[in-house]
Amino acid sequence: MVSPLSAAAPGSVPRLVIAAPSSGSGKTTVATGLMAAFAARGLAVSPHKVGPDYIDPGYHALATGRPGRNLDPYLCGPELIAPLFRHGSQGAQLAVVEGVMGLYDGASGHGELASTAQVAKLLRAPVVLVVDASSQARSVAALVHGFASFDPEVRLCGVILNKVGSPRHEEVLRAALTESGVPLLGALHRASDLHVPSRHLGLVPAAERPTQAAAWIAASAARVSASCVLDALLSLARSAPPLAGEAWDPWTALPANDPSRSSGLGATGPRAADDRWGGGPPGHRGPVVAVATGPAFTFAYPEHAELLRAAGAEVLPFDPLKDEALPERTAGIVLGGGFPELYAQELSANTALRKALAAFDGPVAAECAGLIYLAQDLDGAPMCGLLDNASATMTDRLTLGYREAVALSDNILALEGTRLRGHEFHRTQVRPTAGATPAWGQTHPERRTEGFAERNVHASYLHVHWSAEPSLASRFVERCSV
Repeated sequence: MVSPLSAAAPGSVPRLVIAAPSSGSGKTTVATGLMAAFAARGLAVSPHKVGPDYIDPGYHALATGRPGRNLDPYLCGPELIAPLFRHGSQGAQLAVVEGVMGLYDGASGHGELASTAQVAKLLRAPVVLVVDASSQARSVAALVHGFASFDPEVRLCGVILNKVGSPRHEEVLRAALTESGVPLLGALHRASDLHVPSRHLGLVPAAERPTQAAAWIAASAARVSASCVLDALLSLARSAPPLAGEAWDPWTALPANDPSRSSGLGATGPRAADDRWGGGPPGHRGPVVAVATGPAFTFAYPEHAELLRAAGAEVLPFDPLKDEALPERTAGIVLGGGFPELYAQELSANTALRKALAAFDGPVAAECAGLIYLAQDLDGAPMCGLLDNASATMTDRLTLGYREAVALSDNILALEGTRLRGHEFHRTQVRPTAGATPAWGQTHPERRTEGFAERNVHASYLHVHWSAEPSLASRFVERCSV
């Protein structure tokens, strides 16, 4: 039985990084199972994901009851990883960080940048390697030895085997791992109930299948509890040394000249509202920013809503699949990412909301799915039509990767010349017509223009983590206040 812990001070939270030699090894199953298993034992577990992925954090949030938070050194900068971790893990007794791809894989051409290994070093966290053992025997020892010795600064402290074939197979693997010098902390045998359905952009988000997702999480937690040495894993997490420094705070992260500081719009402090969609302190009457949610719009970094609140906004959710009107007093709209292509007919059928958005003349910030929703149509299905110059289609081509971009003009989010990093992840294509004003000029990996910055609309395929450029939030709220 895992012993109880009191909430740790930020930076002193026991923590583990769950990594793997490659994608498909079972990181999500093990990490989410561990989160749920420890949460079931009464621990407040803080869930984190390396990289820009929005889907895994949805399962993490369901497993722990806390927002799943991303740690991405490419999008946010290495200097923000520890502060963002401290912020997200406040009040927690344990933090579990799921890695991305293979342990040492990061942004192409940038060395260790944005790799799980880099994040583990920035957090001074022990690493547990999840190994797909389905086609291995003694070679598993060589693989683990190689990963453990590749970078001496990475503390690879344990192994969890996945997809073990039989008790005899497990015996062979256990004997081999004694030669690697890395402790074996668990062995999960093959199981069909741990399968999560995938499609064109990865796993199906938990928000689209909450009942099935909850059942999968329960099965993962049960399997992990039965197959892993939880006390040893917790002891390993406790071995992480203190992480010196302050927690990131959306209030203090805002630019010094943020108008909410003097206008009376700002919240009373960084924790004036602790829930995801909270509207600030009692009596708060800042501008309402309506944020799209629901199965079609599942991609959102929680720090965005926190920055909007800190800048003075009242953040309220709406679901474009079922809500026929925007929240009362809506002064600005944020449309994040998701899967509008899977819900094109339902989105199109909500004529009342589409007309409300088409007639809205306040600031609208849209990313990816939001861009599609604002277009004239998606493969012939009418969308909102707020963008006169855009029509969207599904394609067979996956557009995926990190980007560097610069704002080409002053707009509702950024001043001309603002430089930042983002991420693209889609199979749709938007065809702008002549005369469209682009939102960004991409400078890496290729030079091209992208998105739309027209009137009060900023719509783009680029996913951006606003913690790296908090002025995006303050500028947006300022425009909502006009």
